[in-house]
Amino acid sequence: MRLDPVLGAAIADAYVAAPHRDEQAYAAYAAFCRETVQQYHFLVGRAEFGGLGVTVCIVDEDPYADVESMIDDVRQRRLKVWASAASGNPHPYLSDGENDMFRAVHDVFGHAASGRGFDRHGEEAAWLKHSTMYSPLAVRAMTTETRGQNCAQIFRYGGRRFAEQKAVLLPRLFSDPRLVRIAAGAQARWPAPC
Repeated sequence: MRLDPVLGAAIADAYVAAPHRDEQAYAAYAAFCRETVQQYHFLVGRAEFGGLGVTVCIVDEDPYADVESMIDDVRQRRLKVWASAASGNPHPYLSDGENDMFRAVHDVFGHAASGRGFDRHGEEAAWLKHSTMYSPLAVRAMTTETRGQNCAQIFRYGGRRFAEQKAVLLPRLFSDPRLVRIAAGAQARWPAPC
């Protein structure tokens, strides 16, 4: 899985051009929030009751230089998550706690589950992997939170800063995982980006 730079730039442009929040996105964000909380309870739930038993610790700085370090921690049933409140970039819909829950489940069910890191290709693979755990409505908000923000950070801010958090929905074609698989096959003919 690789993120085509033309597609990444188009997603970034849509994210940057979107307003800070859009009330029409709130139903998708409500579904996204409910489903994220369910995933979080599964992640931290005791193993004897069907959970994974992972202890999540919220920290004030970026805890992992690479995905391998994070995967090693997850194997030990622990995970560090960079606190949303420490970013100085509040979310217009999610509380800091809800945002931290999402960061935890995305790290485990996106990055660790795909084995992919935090570069643009790893973020794309993590979005695609984790999107399978959300309903079609919720995946629209999840796409904004992952694919949209990451593309803006990478393609518009050169990786120097995080994109402003938004509560909006990107165009449907950017949040449909079925279209990504088609694009991934077609992109194999393109020269690999440097």
